[in-house]
Amino acid sequence: MIIIQEVLISDDIVEKEFVCNIKRCKGACCWEGDYGAPVTSEEEEAIMEMLPNIIPRLTEEAKILISKDGPITSYNKGKFRGTTLLRDGSCAFLVKNELGQAQCSFEQYHREQPNDFKKPISCHLYPIRVSENEHTGFKAMNYDKWDICSDACALGEELKIPIYQFVKEAIIRAFDESFFEELDAYAQHKEGRSE
Repeated sequence: MIIIQEVLISDDIVEKEFVCNIKRCKGACCWEGDYGAPVTSEEEEAIMEMLPNIIPRLTEEAKILISKDGPITSYNKGKFRGTTLLRDGSCAFLVKNELGQAQCSFEQYHREQPNDFKKPISCHLYPIRVSENEHTGFKAMNYDKWDICSDACALGEELKIPIYQFVKEAIIRAFDESFFEELDAYAQHKEGRSE
């Protein structure tokens, strides 16, 4: 473990390798699990703002559910808020391409109409999960190992790309560039590549 800018970081994040293999898993992380993508209050505001531009992209089931229950739901007895799930467990904001691969409607919109919100940071950082102690405010970054991501682990090992490098853009978005640079320096030192 290492602490960077008061964030506790698991060594798995620099030691384990991971690259999403959407051709194999089809984006199963968007329809598996017990709750929707966790969102911050700022992200919830952004989602509400862009909702009129997102709704036309969604399935009829998602449109109906969001109009009835809203785009964000409370989970884990109200401990956090996340994207609403459809009856089959998939994120209401999931759309599938012609190959049956899950795509994020927020990310699609971001590509077409560049804006500050690419998708929830919890999705962007995956397979990293950031937790915060509500009493101390102390944050921890951990690797969320999930069997549905076995193809991503295999591809990461083949390409030799550690988790933190795979999610570099998201780490910079969530923290900042200096945070990533410190993490990268630590990883290189740990591997004996420091100059």
